Amino acid sequence: MRKAFLLSALLLAACSSEQAPESSASPAAQASLAAAPVPADAPVILAFGDSLYAGYNLQPGEGYPPRLEAALNARGSPARVINAGVSGDTTAAALQRLSFTLNNQPVKPALALVGLGGNDMLRGLPPEETRANLDSILTEFDRRGIPVVLTGMLAAPNLGADYAARFNPIWPEMAKKHKAGLVPFFLQPVLGNRALMLDDHVHPNAEGVNRIVAATEGTVAKALEEAIAKAK
Repeated sequence: MRKAFLLSALLLAACSSEQAPESSASPAAQASLAAAPVPADAPVILAFGDSLYAGYNLQPGEGYPPRLEAALNARGSPARVINAGVSGDTTAAALQRLSFTLNNQPVKPALALVGLGGNDMLRGLPPEETRANLDSILTEFDRRGIPVVLTGMLAAPNLGADYAARFNPIWPEMAKKHKAGLVPFFLQPVLGNRALMLDDHVHPNAEGVNRIVAATEGTVAKALEEAIAKAK
């Protein structure tokens, strides 16, 4: 029931690109933001996604890319995580900006995180379009020799079983096709827990981001280690 509540709420609030109100993160959450030092020669991870990467309604340093960077460096996996998240992006919009984004990176990323598809679902776009766009995005990363970890999404249950059957398999199937890493459902660590969500019940708050980082940093660290080893 709690899962249905949150996923149903996803239909009521898209990942808006409008200016967000100030963050209401607790002092304890803000106090946890001290970042571990990043070595000057640390490999780059490009976080390419929507508002769940962009840090919607969070203070600087509270979003997923900076918190992931801090966690990776704290665990002894040096990395610089570049935030290429854009609130409101569909897979189609992200595909349009992908080449520009990659062409303007000062350093070639050793690894990319791709977190897209939530806005496609919120808008009820055909899953076949989402699949084709993600396929093209991953093909471009393949062409440039940049390994990827996909962070997946699930369809809200009130979109119906047919939609879910066409939407949910996209991420595992694309990961298999492109030999990418996979986090099956990015929001799983905060699912149904209102204390970990912003008031919109869609985006994680600062503590929610910390929970997501804790659940995903191992997958990212392993993928980064494999990418570096392969590049040598």
